[in-house]
Amino acid sequence: MSGQRFNAVLLEISSDMKTDHLEKIKFLVRDHIGKRELEKITKGHELFQSLTEKGFLGPENTDYLSDLLKQINRSDLSDKLHGGFGQTETIPDERERAKLEIATEVISQNLGKNWRKLGRRLRVSDVKLESVSRRHPEDLEETAVELLKEWRKLRGAEARAEDLVAALRECQFNMTADKLETRLEEQR
Repeated sequence: MSGQRFNAVLLEISSDMKTDHLEKIKFLVRDHIGKRELEKITKGHELFQSLTEKGFLGPENTDYLSDLLKQINRSDLSDKLHGGFGQTETIPDERERAKLEIATEVISQNLGKNWRKLGRRLRVSDVKLESVSRRHPEDLEETAVELLKEWRKLRGAEARAEDLVAALRECQFNMTADKLETRLEEQR
């Protein structure tokens, strides 16, 4: 998606935000944006510009803002943000989707606390990994499910269960890779 389209969506979100919403988000980001800079921000698009400059927001990096919008009970704006970005329009064929569902089930049941290592091997950004960890901080199975959802969004139609097996082996998670291969063989 083009940068111009991304900026248009941000402007639309900014215009839909009330002053109260902006103040709540400013409170939530105070650890990432300095107090003086926050005091100067009076519009949503100004805040989005600051988040972009600091690497927390971009056309392929919308999770942080999406989480902020959800935290202030504006899931509608979060949906608007994801309506144009971060989701690939193409999806794998039906057979591959079934394999990916099996992979998600096996990996989520067996990965545990090492989910970040797999995420990095799958080239999921650190910002997205942090977002995943905040969604389910106590539930490692759900964290792994979220990680794989993010990876699937990034890969779109190119997502393959075989890539997950390879990444597991590269991370030395051979037992999980073996279980996944066995389950995939049973489906053939």
